Amino acid sequence: MSDDEDAAEVREDGVGRRYLLIASTSAVTAVGAMGAAVPFVKSWLPSAKARAAGAPERVDIARLRAGELLKPMPTWRGQPVFVVGRTAVDIEALARAKDGLADPASDNEAKQPAYAQNPYRSRKPEIGVFLGLCTHLGCSPKEKNEEQMRELDTGWEGGGFYCPCHGSRFDLAGRVVKGVPAPDNLQVPPHSYLSDTEIIIGVDEETA
Repeated sequence: MSDDEDAAEVREDGVGRRYLLIASTSAVTAVGAMGAAVPFVKSWLPSAKARAAGAPERVDIARLRAGELLKPMPTWRGQPVFVVGRTAVDIEALARAKDGLADPASDNEAKQPAYAQNPYRSRKPEIGVFLGLCTHLGCSPKEKNEEQMRELDTGWEGGGFYCPCHGSRFDLAGRVVKGVPAPDNLQVPPHSYLSDTEIIIGVDEETA
C-alpha cells in the first residue's frame, strides 16, 4: 500500500471515530436531559395531598339538629364549612327578612349556585351550607343565637354569624348585614344530597 493510501485510511478512521464520539456524547446528553426533566416535570404536578384537598367531601348530617351548627366542622379545599340546622322560626324569619341586609335577594350570582339563589340560600330551607370565611378578610365568623346577638349590641335582630375581627354580621342564610366591612354574602359551595343524612360538598348537577 502506498503512503497516500495509508494517509487516506488514517483520515477515514479518524473521521469515523469522531462521528462515533459525537453520536455517543449526544446520546448520553439526551438521556441526561430526560433524566433531569422527569423530576422537573413532576414538580409541576399536584401532590397527593393537594389533590385530596380539592376532592369532594362527603358529610354525614344525621346528627345535625335544628338550631345547631354541625360539629365537628367539615372542611372543603382547606376551608371550614358551616352546615347549619334551622328551626321553623328561623325559616319563617329568613323568608320575610329584607330590611338591614345588603344583598337580601342574593343578586351576586358569584356567591352561590343558581339553586341557592332563594331566601334560604340552600337546597333545603332547614339546612344551610356555607364556607365559614368572612368575605371581608377571610376570618372565621362565630355562630350566635338571637340573644347572643343582642348581648353583642350588633343591631341585628335574629340569629346568625358574627365576625369578631371587624364586626361583620350575617344572618342564618349567610346574607351580610348593611354597613359592615364584609362586602358580600357568605359563599355557598357547590353541594348536593346523596341521601337524607349525607351531603357531598364540591359536587352538584353542574359540576358532577
